[in-house]
Amino acid sequence: MDPLYTKSQIREALDPAPSTPAEDMHWLVGASPEVVARMRASLPARRTPAAVLVPLVEREGGMTVLLTQRAATLKDHAGQISFPGGRIEPGDADAWHAALREAQEEIGLAPSLVEFAGYLPDHVVISGFRVTPVVGFVKPEYQLRLAAAEVHDVFEVPLDFILDAANHKTRQRQIGELTVDIHDIPYGGRNIWGATAGMLMTFRRRLQAHRAKVP
Repeated sequence: MDPLYTKSQIREALDPAPSTPAEDMHWLVGASPEVVARMRASLPARRTPAAVLVPLVEREGGMTVLLTQRAATLKDHAGQISFPGGRIEPGDADAWHAALREAQEEIGLAPSLVEFAGYLPDHVVISGFRVTPVVGFVKPEYQLRLAAAEVHDVFEVPLDFILDAANHKTRQRQIGELTVDIHDIPYGGRNIWGATAGMLMTFRRRLQAHRAKVP
């Protein structure tokens, strides 16, 4: 069966450089402008720059998304499903190199096995980080070495599964005084939610918008 999207189509749907649009709370898609404005105002004024790698593994049966389950002892987002990533450090040339460095440190993913695809728009999250998601194609022969203090486990989810709206669940979450709708993507006894699900939903919308523009 042919893949839903080819590598070239994925590249074309992404940004070649990081972008910081005015509308940066993509995980609140569908919320009223008032709710978005109130949520933005409730976040710290200073947003810590961070980057994550969105790893697309090139499997023969179709691309998969490599995800991590964070260690339960971490201060931020303990136990959650996430992409490898973290703060952008002064020594990082850009968000792409920060994401590669973090992926190598957290799960032992060799940068030489990751091919740059492009950027998704920055996502501001409730912990005060401005996260730049970088999509990369990963060779399937990778071997990992987990940093136990940060990562409990890793797993792959078929990209086709993530892109299928039938697998998305909407629920309400209370954040301070606001009630907002968020998306969950349950898979294999795990639940992908929060910023990670938000980035995946942004990725899905980008791919759909690109397909709609192609004659």
